[in-house]
Amino acid sequence: MHDLRPVGYVIGLLCAVFGATMTVPLAVDFAAGDEHWRAFLQSAVLTSAIGGLIALACANSVGDRISLQQTFLLATGVWMALPLFGALPFMFGATAARPVDAVFESMSGLTTTGATVFTGLEHLPRGLLLWRSMLQWFGGIGIIVVAMVFLPELRVGGMQIFRSEAFDTGGKVLPRAAEIASRIGVIYLALTVVNALAYAAVGMTGFDAINHALTTMSTGGFATSDASFAPFRGAPEYLASVFMVIASLPFVRYVQIVAGSARPLLRDTQVRAFLWTIAVLTLMLALYRILANGDPLEDALREALFNVISVITGTGFASVDYQLWGPFPVVLFFFVGLIGGCAGSTTCSVKIFRYQLLIASIRVQIRRIHSPHGQFAPRYEGRVVSDDVMSSVMSFFGVFIVSLGLISVALSMTGLDFVTSISGAATAIANVGPGLGDTIGPAGNFAKINDTAKWILSAAMLLGRLELLIVFVLFMPRFWRA
Repeated sequence: MHDLRPVGYVIGLLCAVFGATMTVPLAVDFAAGDEHWRAFLQSAVLTSAIGGLIALACANSVGDRISLQQTFLLATGVWMALPLFGALPFMFGATAARPVDAVFESMSGLTTTGATVFTGLEHLPRGLLLWRSMLQWFGGIGIIVVAMVFLPELRVGGMQIFRSEAFDTGGKVLPRAAEIASRIGVIYLALTVVNALAYAAVGMTGFDAINHALTTMSTGGFATSDASFAPFRGAPEYLASVFMVIASLPFVRYVQIVAGSARPLLRDTQVRAFLWTIAVLTLMLALYRILANGDPLEDALREALFNVISVITGTGFASVDYQLWGPFPVVLFFFVGLIGGCAGSTTCSVKIFRYQLLIASIRVQIRRIHSPHGQFAPRYEGRVVSDDVMSSVMSFFGVFIVSLGLISVALSMTGLDFVTSISGAATAIANVGPGLGDTIGPAGNFAKINDTAKWILSAAMLLGRLELLIVFVLFMPRFWRA
C-alpha cells in the first residue's frame, strides 16, 4: 500500500499558497471600488483553508523520501487540484460561470493553452482579467520546473537526455534541484518585468502591459480583449515576437548566462533548429501572401512573423484572422502548432528536440539499409543517443498520435464537425490555444461547444501539459506493483 501523505502534503501546501495569491487581484478590484473583490476573498479563504487542512493532515510525513510512484502522482495531482481551485473566482465572480466553463478556463490558464470560453473580456473586472493572466504565469514557471527537475529523472519522452545539463551551470554543479528552480524563478520574473516595461514603452497601458507580459512569457496567450492581440498592431507585434522566442528557449541556458557562460546557448542545436524553423516558415508564409494575395511587404512579414511564432510556441495570440489568408496558411498553421519550442521552456507541444532525434534515427536507418554491415548510431549535439532515450522519444510520438486520434474521435462523437474536432484535439493536446474553423478559430472561442466536449478538452489540456506519459502510467497496475 502506497503512502499518499507526502503527495497530499505538497499539494495541500501549494493550494494554500495558491489561495494566498488571489489577494493580488482582490486588491486590484478593491482599489478600483469594484465589488468583485468579494469573489476573490471567498475563493482565497476557501482555497487556503482546504489546502492548509490537507497539509496539516499529512504533515507527519514531512521528511519521508518520495517514491517514483508518488512523484508521478504528485505531478498529475498538482495540475488537477490547482485548476479546480483556480476556477472558483470564475464561479463566484462576475462571469458566474458554470463549473464546466470555470474549470475549462482555469485549466486552459494553468496549462498555458490559452483557449477561452468567455466573451466581452473588455467588460470584465480588472481583477478577473489579471487572475486569468496570473494563472498562465504560474503555469509557465511550473512547467519549466517540471521539465528541468522532474521529467529528466522520470525518463519521460526522452527528457532524460537533459538530465545532466539541468544541473550544470557553466561548470558548477548545483547541489539541489530547489536551487536551480529558484534561479529559474528569478530569471522568469525579471524577464516578465522587462517585457511589461517594453510593452508600456510602445504604447500599451500599464494594465495591458502587465497582463500581456504575464501571458507572453508564459507563452499562454490570454488577452484583455476579445480581439486578442489585434488592438496592438505594429511595434507591439515585433516586441511580442521577440519575447515569445525568449520564453521558448531553454531557461537553463539563461541560468548559465547569469553564471557567466553564454556559449551553451549559442551552441545549443535545438535553439538553432528552432530559430531556423521560424525563419523558414515566416519567409514561406510572407512570400505566399505577397504572391497570392498581393499584400504589402511589411504587413506580410510582420503578421507572418508574429503569428508563426505565436502558433509554434503555443502562445496562441492572434493579431489577425489568418484563416482569411487562404487554404495553404490554414493547413500550415495546423502542423506548425504540433512543433513546439525548446525543452525546458514555457512552450508546449512535441518540442523541437524530439523532431531532431526522429530525423537522426531516420538517417541512421537509411544508412543501415545502404550499408548493412556498417555501425551507425543516432547522435545529438555530438553525443551518441542511448537506446532508452530513442525508445522514450518514439513512445512519445506514438502516444501523441494515438491520443490525438482518440480525442478527435471523442469530440466528433459529441456532435462537433470534423475541422472543429481535429483542430480542437490538436490545440488542446498541444496546448496551443485557438483551433481552426468558424467556431474555435482565431476569430472565435470555445464558448459555443457542448459541455461534454469541454470536459474532454480540459482533460486533453492536462495530458498535453504533462507530456502524456506521466498521466497514462498512473492507470497501469504494473506500475503500482513495482
